[in-house]
Amino acid sequence: MILPIYVYGQPVLRKVAEDIAPDYPNLKELIANMFETMDNAEGVGLAAPQVGLPVRVVVVDLDVLSEDYPEYKGFRKAYINPHILEVSGEEVSMEEGCLSLPGIHEAVKRGNKIHVTYMDEDMVEHDEIVEGYLARVMQHEFDHLEGKMFIDHLSPLRKQMIKGRLNAMLKGKAHCTYKVKTVK
Repeated sequence: MILPIYVYGQPVLRKVAEDIAPDYPNLKELIANMFETMDNAEGVGLAAPQVGLPVRVVVVDLDVLSEDYPEYKGFRKAYINPHILEVSGEEVSMEEGCLSLPGIHEAVKRGNKIHVTYMDEDMVEHDEIVEGYLARVMQHEFDHLEGKMFIDHLSPLRKQMIKGRLNAMLKGKAHCTYKVKTVK
């Protein structure tokens, strides 16, 4: 089922999400709905707060990038209760966008290496070092679980330059091809 994506201004996007128990109700269905919602919106990642749930669940599909990044062929994964323990490596600037910030794309600096813990869909625990593009996507999506958005990493000048578009979203004006839930 395609869920509405919560747009900038929705309070759930600024809440710190909570870990879930292994018996979280309808978890497999939630994950399937999140993948369907993300695919419909042509995203590569989606966090549960973006569909209105303040829980630590993220889905990522990098297969669409496999032409440029062959290592991501068939990469489609859910992350449950993920936590970044450390960000390291070289700071790399790259343009990011967000399904909760339709039409806004900005360069964001992030470390290119992270140490992360999470559980997969079978509730198996993982403790990994992740590098490169996946590390960026994970940082972007896991930020949502901390009540942060990529615009929080922008300089005051860049924030000022997009203020008009953010204010339009706060007034319920979000232009995109997928179903959204705005503040108004």
